[in-house]
Amino acid sequence: MSTQPDLLHSEEEEALRAAVRDLLTDHCDPAGVLARTESEAPHDAKLWKALTEGMGLAGLLVPEALGGQGATHREAAVVLEELGRAVAPVPYLTSAVVATEALLACAAGEPGSPAGDLLGDLASGATVGTLAVGLHTAPHAPFPAVRRENGTLHGELTAVADAGAADVLLVPAEDGGLYAVAAAEADVTAQLSLDLTRPVARIVLDAAPARRLGEAEPAVRRALRAGAGLLASEQLGLADWCLTETVRYLKDRKQFNRPVGGFQALKHRLAALWLEVVNLRAAARNAADALATGSAEADLAVVLAQAYAAGVAVHAAEEAVQLHGGIGMTWEHPAHLYLKRAKADSLAYGTAGAHRERLATLADLRPPA
Repeated sequence: MSTQPDLLHSEEEEALRAAVRDLLTDHCDPAGVLARTESEAPHDAKLWKALTEGMGLAGLLVPEALGGQGATHREAAVVLEELGRAVAPVPYLTSAVVATEALLACAAGEPGSPAGDLLGDLASGATVGTLAVGLHTAPHAPFPAVRRENGTLHGELTAVADAGAADVLLVPAEDGGLYAVAAAEADVTAQLSLDLTRPVARIVLDAAPARRLGEAEPAVRRALRAGAGLLASEQLGLADWCLTETVRYLKDRKQFNRPVGGFQALKHRLAALWLEVVNLRAAARNAADALATGSAEADLAVVLAQAYAAGVAVHAAEEAVQLHGGIGMTWEHPAHLYLKRAKADSLAYGTAGAHRERLATLADLRPPA
């Protein structure tokens, strides 16, 4: 196996990107996303069905023997980049990546096991799963667990992303096990969320029937690491959209009878942002490739990407809002959706500061005495 990461996209990956972008162009326009955030159904079930049943994207990380596509994190990263560009309100990251990775840690490639059967359901897209751990939890951080008594689960978990759209909850318990709980057996209540396209919820379990899937610690760690690593690709797509649309707007918008983008001060700002996005592309691609190849430096690649990604995505969204002028400050323009997603993503799976501290530990960078 090559020790050098492959940061270039293959022809197959570019074809996948084009197909996903075409689908999102037709079924996930900004006006539609905005209208959905104002409704009582923030998740787009039709788009999810098109992505899963129509294109088979929910099973990219699932081996063919378990009913999936047998692809890698590289392909999943391409999908997430396009979903980030569209701030698509679908539970792809939480179900097709995080929940799937947790189940893969439990299934050990065995069809017929409880986790293996559930993986097949998630791969088809007919079932949506979510790991019942707060969205803010970093891969290396402690995570909460619920109490198990008489074969049922009791406890409360908060800030669980996409729990409102889930059919099954993957719940860590104090006995060290990871359990599957039908969402209908739990009290799932929406919580106030900055990002209206990825809502969070509180889960209350009161004697909820549960089925043990495997050990919680390795499953949760694997799931959160993959979530953090591939979140960088979503943040890349978001930042790239903000940059592209801002440049397009400044070429068209005129003041003093000349395009606004022709002013030198704005050129400098856009050039600096372009460099940040280019650097983020390399970091996100490196993380996806490290996860796909099982690199010994995967942990380092993930924390490096997340230490950098949040700042770039937030900066790109802030520049999009400001440089669009008055129209960028309105509710009707989609820029605020990108800013809110960027801000929420900056807390997801650990803050940049937490990842920098972890990066220093992994790279053995000691502070000055």
